Amino acid sequence: MQRAELCEAKNFREADDRLLTAGQPTEEQLASAAVDGVQVVINLALHDDPRYSLQDERGSVEGCGMIYVHIPVQFATPTEANLLAFFDAMDVYRDRRILVHCAANYRVTAFVGLYRVARQGWSSGEAFDLMRTVWEPNEVWTNFIAAMLEKHGNS
Repeated sequence: MQRAELCEAKNFREADDRLLTAGQPTEEQLASAAVDGVQVVINLALHDDPRYSLQDERGSVEGCGMIYVHIPVQFATPTEANLLAFFDAMDVYRDRRILVHCAANYRVTAFVGLYRVARQGWSSGEAFDLMRTVWEPNEVWTNFIAAMLEKHGNS
């Protein structure tokens, strides 16, 4: 039987050698990620919709020996608190190989872009290149990104 590869997850992207992003992976894809050296899984999706979540993602991730961080972000109402929790998690695990996912890799690529500007000093144009390969944000996310860049863009 062929191994389920993480790269087969919806909208999978390898941002760099330590950061992978994707839509919701399967349990088999999470196991594959662990074999491939992923040490931390950060989930920005909710756990209450079986179409877009696993029954016990924490158990699956931790059962593979990885660290699990869950920051549930409502797609229609992302918050600054969500973003700051993401920044903190990325900072804590910055020296590890990380998979960040949500349902479709929309929330993730927006948050990664904001992280790159606010914490890594990237230009906003370059920081959001990854996001533009996955989606064009709707009005809610365009406004959220603009507000967070205004508030955190030069920190």
